[in-house]
Amino acid sequence: MINAVGREIPEQVLEATGKEVFKGAYAYDNYEYKKAAPTVRAMVDPTRSKMVSSIREALEKCGIKDGMVLSFHHHFREGDYVVNMVMEEVHNMGIKDITICASSLGKANNAIVPYIEDGTIVGIQSSGVRGKIGEAISTGKLRDLAIMRSHGGRVRAIETGEVHIDIAFIGAPTCDEYGNCRPNGGKSDCGVLSYAMADAKYADKVVAVTDCLVPFPNVPASISMSDVDYVCVVDEIGNPAKIATGAAKPTTDVRKLMMADYCTQFVINTPYFKDGFSYQTGVGGASIASTISLGKIMEERGIQMGFGVGGITTPMCDLLEKGLIRTIVDTQDFDLGAIESIKKNPNHVEISASEYANPMNKGAYVNRLDFVILAALEVDVNFNCNVVVGSDGMITGAQGGHPDTAAGAKCTIVIAPLLQGRIPAICTNVTTVTTPGETVDVVITDYGIAINPKRQDLIECMKGVNLPFRTIEELRDIAYSIVGEPAPVEFDDRVVGIIESRDGTVLDVVRKIKEVEL
Repeated sequence: MINAVGREIPEQVLEATGKEVFKGAYAYDNYEYKKAAPTVRAMVDPTRSKMVSSIREALEKCGIKDGMVLSFHHHFREGDYVVNMVMEEVHNMGIKDITICASSLGKANNAIVPYIEDGTIVGIQSSGVRGKIGEAISTGKLRDLAIMRSHGGRVRAIETGEVHIDIAFIGAPTCDEYGNCRPNGGKSDCGVLSYAMADAKYADKVVAVTDCLVPFPNVPASISMSDVDYVCVVDEIGNPAKIATGAAKPTTDVRKLMMADYCTQFVINTPYFKDGFSYQTGVGGASIASTISLGKIMEERGIQMGFGVGGITTPMCDLLEKGLIRTIVDTQDFDLGAIESIKKNPNHVEISASEYANPMNKGAYVNRLDFVILAALEVDVNFNCNVVVGSDGMITGAQGGHPDTAAGAKCTIVIAPLLQGRIPAICTNVTTVTTPGETVDVVITDYGIAINPKRQDLIECMKGVNLPFRTIEELRDIAYSIVGEPAPVEFDDRVVGIIESRDGTVLDVVRKIKEVEL
């Protein structure tokens, strides 16, 4: 069946998942549903302790058994220890057929790949995966379909009951003996616990894992004691120094700085750039550089940002300190500067992932965005973006909030170099659609800027602006003229994963990489 972005979704995938094909980014507006509810074990006896001596005891008391769904959050990014320690114990107990529902999985979790290979883990649901887990899925080692959801899509799936979590594990930088969890005040601070909030509310059993037990009451709590069944103290839950890895750093690359300047100039020439505007940026180097340069212009013009949102980096916090942002609403901290900011600045506040980006609540922050600045691995001539599957067909990235913010913002800008190495980033068809082109307004490359033709208003307001505007087809043709048109990646017929739209429909599928005969 062909969906609204022209992707053919096999009937067997729809039958196996019970899902429908993607019908458009706004097809489910006004949709009604009943929220799901967890099984709750009442704690009437005030003498009963929640403390357990080990992860194993926590698993036993939670009634771990084959076929369960376990959830995790990724606020420690590449410094996370919780996923590995829990899954090692699950494996040692001989438990099989586990599905992991994580807000994201990274290279820090490479250690769980053997558990995929031996059947301990048979399903993965995440905003994306990197490292050896992505390789394992792409080469067909995972038994069940991997399901990739945006951050908003994940919390939607939990709140609607599409995903039922049996046991949620919350890595808590500080926790008291009754389960009040905070993201700061310990030795492994991570800034916020936004992605874990839905897990704590909707999972049947919730285990707080901490390396810093503090006196009761540990307030104000991000995760309340009323949602926590057990508390387990371990030596370390994560390494905060590894939160700022990969893309989450400023750039010194001349090409990226040029794209950042193009982005800034575009933003300030739109009608949305005015006092009180709202803004989110991704964590790519060019996006961060654009935030820094935008701040200078805001200061010169006396313009203040109403709110900044999303995954937060130090440059956004610097603007807050200078009085250039009224409020930062935060779902994830990408570096230590952001973690320190939320500790001390009352105008830097934590919000839940549902408040941030859930498309099926009564209104999320992404719907109030004027600008979002994003990155992409590939963009095609229909403005569809790919942020999950690499040019070699390997799963190597995450949707994160990309589709959520693109759908919500008045002006969605994607920054991508024309060439990623020798691979065109602007192409005829992306390998995998992860963000539909109808929600993308502008693509900025080092060879020029393309505005989506559906945004005639933006095209009109850019007349006379000294920027290198081209059509998206012209950018594609330049890329192909430099390196040639790449041969499509060869895949097997087997579908190993699906890309869910944020509303739960099937946006695209990911197929097993075809093995090369030697």
